[in-house]
Amino acid sequence: MTQDATQRLCDVVLDETIGRATPDVEHERAVAIFDLLEENSFAPVGHREGPYKLNLSLVDSKLVFSILTGKDEPVATHILSLTPFRRIVKDYFMICESYYAAIRSSTPSQIEAIDMGRRGVHNEGSQTLKDRLEGKIEMDFDTARRLFTLVCVLHWRG
Repeated sequence: MTQDATQRLCDVVLDETIGRATPDVEHERAVAIFDLLEENSFAPVGHREGPYKLNLSLVDSKLVFSILTGKDEPVATHILSLTPFRRIVKDYFMICESYYAAIRSSTPSQIEAIDMGRRGVHNEGSQTLKDRLEGKIEMDFDTARRLFTLVCVLHWRG
């Protein structure tokens, strides 16, 4: 996908169906959204009149992507089952816990090994997200990584 100022997200909104969480989780969500908005490549397939706003909501344990133009004109809605992400997110959280514990007491080489595993699982989740949205939303891998981070933070209860 060619990088174009219109083929990007300009806003991400979490619907009230996502629910509120602890201040720490809310902070992590805000950081994930900030990182996603800072740099991304995002366009609904067949639509070239961005930039876009992405509203995320949860309906029946499915993540709903409501995409609008920057002028709030509806573009597309995609519903994504979260089932394929359950194991990946669970593994990712377990590795993150190990990573944070290792930072306090392990050698640099042990920390590096755990971090490589953490990045590998994160990459797997990012690729799964990118694959599940293929034919619906065009995005580069870095955008998929940032979006997967947001999906993880939506699962985190703090």
